[in-house]
Formats: sequence, C-alpha cells, structure tokens
Amino acid sequence: MTSRLLLDEHCGESIAAALRERGHDVVAVVADPELRGAPDADVFRAAAESGRRIVTENIKDFRPLLMEAAATGTPLAALLLAPPRRFPRGRGDRVAAIVAALNEWLAADDVTDRPVEDWLV
Repeated sequence: MTSRLLLDEHCGESIAAALRERGHDVVAVVADPELRGAPDADVFRAAAESGRRIVTENIKDFRPLLMEAAATGTPLAALLLAPPRRFPRGRGDRVAAIVAALNEWLAADDVTDRPVEDWLV
C-alpha cells in the first residue's frame, strides 16, 4: 500500500522528484503555482481535499490546524512532521537524508495505518 504526500515549502521539488523516481506519489508545494507562498491553512485544506499527507517541519503552525479540523469535524490532512533538528537546513546531505527517511517511511508495511500525526525520524 502507499501514501500520497504533499511536501511543504521547506522541501524542494528535487525531493519530490527523487521519491517519484522510486515509485511514490509525492508532490511539492513549491512546484504548484496555486500553493507556492499560500498560507498554511490553504495548504492544509488543499492536502485534505486531495487526500495527501503533509510533510512539514512547521510543527507550530500545522499541528493547530490538524487539531482544529479534528475538533470541528472538517476535512483534515494527516501530518508527517520532520523535526528541523533532525534535518537541519544548510547541511550538505540534507536532501539525501530527507529522501532516504521518506522513502523508508513510505515503504513501511504499516504506512496506511499510521496515526494522523506521525514523525519522520
């Protein structure tokens, strides 16, 4: 089974492309003119409408959106939180590290059974 991902703006199109090459259904916010630069609430809504899990390091903004959607019964987008300390910007192998971690997460047998808030480690 598979999971569809939407990479938040901190992840480039190169990450999405590398994962698509590995057979995964992944799109990046930066590659979508309607989502690039959009408020987090709009990204969250678009992910919910398209059935994609958001991969983000922006925990402080997306977590409340998830909680609000759960509390109000509005459509929600599951989150895959990528802690910035685990994948620091400016690190030379950051892209490769994110691609490897996401590929492993997507290849897991239980990927479709993961909680709506999961962590990329």
